[in-house]
Amino acid sequence: MNPESKRSRLGSALSLLVLIGSMAAAAHAAAPSPEAATKIVETLHAEMLAVMKQGTQLGYAGRLAKLQPAITTAYDFSFIAEKSVGLAWKDLDAEQRAKLIDAIGRLAAATYAARMADFSGEKFETLGTEPASQDTILVHTRIVPANGTPIPLDYRLRDMDGSPRIVDVFYDGTVSELAMRRSEYSALLKKGGIQALLDALEKKIAEQATAKAPTI
Repeated sequence: MNPESKRSRLGSALSLLVLIGSMAAAAHAAAPSPEAATKIVETLHAEMLAVMKQGTQLGYAGRLAKLQPAITTAYDFSFIAEKSVGLAWKDLDAEQRAKLIDAIGRLAAATYAARMADFSGEKFETLGTEPASQDTILVHTRIVPANGTPIPLDYRLRDMDGSPRIVDVFYDGTVSELAMRRSEYSALLKKGGIQALLDALEKKIAEQATAKAPTI
């Protein structure tokens, strides 16, 4: 696989987590420490690389089994789910909220598993941290392909019960698919309510098992 295709593959996987997330971060008592935030991101990157290196041997199910715990630990899907549906969140009951959080988390893991199918010599580098708005912190990293230009990859983290969790990802310094997806979610909610959105997410989850990585 050529480097540009790999860049597209990684970008697609990571942008999925952006698009189901939120650019906005809620106010919290304090931002995570640079050390703790960096550890969360680097641990996720290490797991991603380990899975990519075994991608063919593991197959989709094996990759999913290894990635799902790491992603669940790294991301705040409760926060992401709430911000993904905006004001509609207040109209959901506890069971509906739980189902949405679960579906968004499983879709993230399924998309990672579909996209991290092989390894082409890329690596991740951590560049530093920066305080961000609403008591969050940015961890600046980049993907360095074996051949080609490094791709910036920045994570925003907030505190979740004393531990940092990722609530946003900025891939390559470009606008993510967040706006499109939030529009899609709003349309589904307006048309068919929460069940229509949940059904759409379940369909996307199922599709990942046979999805082909995007190419340029």
